[in-house]
Amino acid sequence: MNNVKILDCTLRDGGRIIDCKFPDQQTKRVVHYLQQAGIDIIEVGFLRDWRKVNYKGNSTFFTSTKQIAPFLPQKRDAVYTAFIDFGMFDFDSLDEYDGTSIDAIRFGFTKKDYDNCYGEVVSCAKKIKEKGYKLFLQGVNSLNYTDLELLKLIEFVNTLEPFGFGIVDTYGAMYIDDVRRIYSLIDHNLDPKIAIDFHSHNNYQLSFSFAQEIITMSSGVRNVIIDGTLRGMGKGAGNANTELLADYLVRKKGYLYDIEKILEIIDLDIHDIYDKVPWGYSPASFMGGVYRSHPNNIIYLLNKYAFTTNDIKNILSMLSDTQRQRYPYDIIDKLCFEYTYKEYDDALGIAKIAKLIEGKNILVLAPGQTLSTQKEKIENYIAENSPKVISVNFLCEMFDAISFFGNKKRYYSFCYDNLKTVIVTSDIASGTENEIVISAKNNCISEDGARLSSISVIIKALCEAGAKNIAIAGMDGFSDDPDANYFDSTMAVERTSEEVRILNARRQSELDYLIRQYWSKSRIFTITSSRLKINQD
Repeated sequence: MNNVKILDCTLRDGGRIIDCKFPDQQTKRVVHYLQQAGIDIIEVGFLRDWRKVNYKGNSTFFTSTKQIAPFLPQKRDAVYTAFIDFGMFDFDSLDEYDGTSIDAIRFGFTKKDYDNCYGEVVSCAKKIKEKGYKLFLQGVNSLNYTDLELLKLIEFVNTLEPFGFGIVDTYGAMYIDDVRRIYSLIDHNLDPKIAIDFHSHNNYQLSFSFAQEIITMSSGVRNVIIDGTLRGMGKGAGNANTELLADYLVRKKGYLYDIEKILEIIDLDIHDIYDKVPWGYSPASFMGGVYRSHPNNIIYLLNKYAFTTNDIKNILSMLSDTQRQRYPYDIIDKLCFEYTYKEYDDALGIAKIAKLIEGKNILVLAPGQTLSTQKEKIENYIAENSPKVISVNFLCEMFDAISFFGNKKRYYSFCYDNLKTVIVTSDIASGTENEIVISAKNNCISEDGARLSSISVIIKALCEAGAKNIAIAGMDGFSDDPDANYFDSTMAVERTSEEVRILNARRQSELDYLIRQYWSKSRIFTITSSRLKINQD
């Protein structure tokens, strides 16, 4: 008898990356193909409190088991389950098991829940069994327990006699020695009738290796369940791959999963999701593992702030252990502001810029495609006006220019061996002698508190330094075609139509702000075509 079972949680844990907004037909297809492939346990979604979730279909956040029933086949060749987080479901509303919907419920609780609400945790677990469902207990974040605490937890689990008990690597922070230690401790003390369930996240790219280790340690005796998702779908680094788990068991252990069916449903549905909302290993998710941080924190930092991996590491290190395990965006925003906008006296930097531009017209070069398509127009302007030329976030080889950098990634990619004079903001300055440093706090914050774009930052600093005439070239605005946005194709960034719209609106708002702020001091105008408009009449 095979002692290893695969539990696919694509529609539940994988679904977190899209807020579980699976179209109904897609949910049915995933369920159908997973059963056809012989997957042993299929998790169809979450059960949540009906007073907090308004279920209207096209979602795997369900509020009753009756809503799940239409997605399940009449002929059952798998065990079907849903997941309930402690405190997020009204157990009094749980339907009695009648064989038409799910067979089991996985019940997750944190160490804090267990320590502070022990009685409620016990009551909820018992209600699941009393209602007729197989009970799986998931002690969230197994690394949060000491060995002694884990032994006490196992003693508690044994009294409830669940179908399975989970080792959960919630933040993708385990190494192989952690897996061996925790599995051995549980295996030696858990009732032999209870299966050990293993759920990991792939921050260290070890999920598949962990699964093999658990299977080896089970020695063909202990029943073990390995969680996976199709193509490893999941927030941040994602999960163990169902297709890899199944293939390993087929090739190495003689199991009978249909790999072709698994690959078919990945092709039909999962690739399209990945193309829109990618997941998988990244240096940022690696930091999430190091600091045992909820992936929402990593996603938030990546989406809102133009941070490097080291920046993300530094911000995570400032959060407490408890804060990292949730997602306190207000605290993160405060830390990011303090981290980025430290006090810096840039009087010397502004004075140096004033000396550089004294008595000169200014030409600011943004990296838009018109730098090459309208090069002759730029050359004519330079010939007629002899301006001081300043490029923004790139080293300019077409014209004799000083470079300004307000984007750390661009600075590091262009200037790792540059010895020429550059202007930089204080948050990215490296301290080399060739840098003219201006304060990020003084120059990078817009009137609504958001960070200005780099071109707006340098225009603001130039105005403060006394520039009278500031011409701009290459500030094209953004289009839906990434290859049409930059004169250098290596700078291209993929953006959705909505992101393009928001960026253009933001840039226009910044220009309007600068004109209002400096209309009496400086004349600002474009000399190449642009989707953005400057109105200084």
